Amino acid sequence: MLELFVTGADKNSDKIFITAGLTATMQSLGYSSAVYKPVETGVIEKNGFVQSHDLAFVKFIDPYIKTYYSYLLKDYSTPLIAAAKEGLTIDKDKILADFQKIQDMNECLIVDGISGLTVPLNKDFLEEDMVKILNLPLLLVISALKTPIDNTLLIINHAKERNITFRGVIITDFPENSCDANIKLMPRLIEEYTDVKILGILSQFDRNINPNDLITEVLNGVDIEAVFNIKIAKLQL
Repeated sequence: MLELFVTGADKNSDKIFITAGLTATMQSLGYSSAVYKPVETGVIEKNGFVQSHDLAFVKFIDPYIKTYYSYLLKDYSTPLIAAAKEGLTIDKDKILADFQKIQDMNECLIVDGISGLTVPLNKDFLEEDMVKILNLPLLLVISALKTPIDNTLLIINHAKERNITFRGVIITDFPENSCDANIKLMPRLIEEYTDVKILGILSQFDRNINPNDLITEVLNGVDIEAVFNIKIAKLQL
């Protein structure tokens, strides 16, 4: 069973592209794949039904990827506040139970986080606590254009202090010919100051990206084997 928790540095990260791209890529390599979204805010309401925009994007990229969720909340705010507005309380035991129900149903399962490790889900329950409860390795997605290097170092070092297992970092929005030293040196600085590996460097994405193009970008720009800590025969050919 290949399992991973994907988080971003903030709400504006491109982590859903990474989550969708990784699962679609693994599906294309012959692994039955799924995405579990424990909590999403700002969901779409259409014809009396609510829909997760992130899970809808995953289905757009590959309709055969299985998707699951625990809480879909209408208000686009922190989960703690969004749940309170609907008279709900996000229950960590429910999230763990839902995760355990689907844990062995697929060969590859990615848990897609909300908007950062410190986002509050409930009293004394942050996203970083959810990572610990689910006992998953963490993949951090940051933007070369939107995420300052000092924020990235703080996130990584804080997570390591909490004894969260770090799988690595993927950088998106990385310009090919940037003259900005802060951007050019970002991958090296992260590895030097945190001992966490950069597992992928990708360019900017658009929600209307062709699914095959996203898979190609992931295959060419991400160390898939390092992300899932596994040797994949088809990638050795």
